[in-house]
Amino acid sequence: MRYNAGVSKILVVDDEENIVDLLSSYLRSEGFQVEAAGDGPTALTKARSFRPDVVVLDIMLPGLDGIEVLRQLHSESPAYVVMLTAKSEELDKVVGLSVGADDYVTKPFSPRELTARIRAMLRRGRGAGPEPPPVLNFRFLRIDPSRREVWRDDEAVELTTLEFDLLYALASYPGRVLSREQLLERIWGADYFGDDRVVDAHIKKLRQKLGDDAAQPKFIQTVRGIGYKFVAEAL
Repeated sequence: MRYNAGVSKILVVDDEENIVDLLSSYLRSEGFQVEAAGDGPTALTKARSFRPDVVVLDIMLPGLDGIEVLRQLHSESPAYVVMLTAKSEELDKVVGLSVGADDYVTKPFSPRELTARIRAMLRRGRGAGPEPPPVLNFRFLRIDPSRREVWRDDEAVELTTLEFDLLYALASYPGRVLSREQLLERIWGADYFGDDRVVDAHIKKLRQKLGDDAAQPKFIQTVRGIGYKFVAEAL
């Protein structure tokens, strides 16, 4: 069944005109509003005026590369970001994720697969109902899901949308091990097609922002071969 995107907006950023045309046409056929840009500066200008829900962003762009565009986007916009890359090396993917990308797709890709990932992102952003979820209070950490705010030692911690979702998922089950597969399904959606190592990249960035040491964790403990466990003491 086709997803009813309503007024959801997608900004496609790539300097390859055939990719932009193909993807824009496919996304419009799925009911999305679509704008496109062929270089980094234009992408930022259109993001400010168009206010997209999701940005599909190529790494290799003229003017400003995709990584720099991503850094600036995250200081200005809550949009989800999917990175496009022609390179298959894991390092390139992790570099993109480390500055806040929510997902990545390696060229050549299927527009149908990419659309499925976008749908999953948009589903994550919807509220579940009128009853606000409770604030989670732990030693050294406070998480407010209604405001999507996090404080460590009374100092605000700036997280991307996906980083917050990941932290909240773990903190909702303190002391319980959540596998990478469980986190992928909960955060990325059941129809996610990518590598489960995307979880590790986001955990690494999340730990950096929380000031958490993987060797002596206060918040997120690695359970080798399985996944992660939230270990902060509840108040």
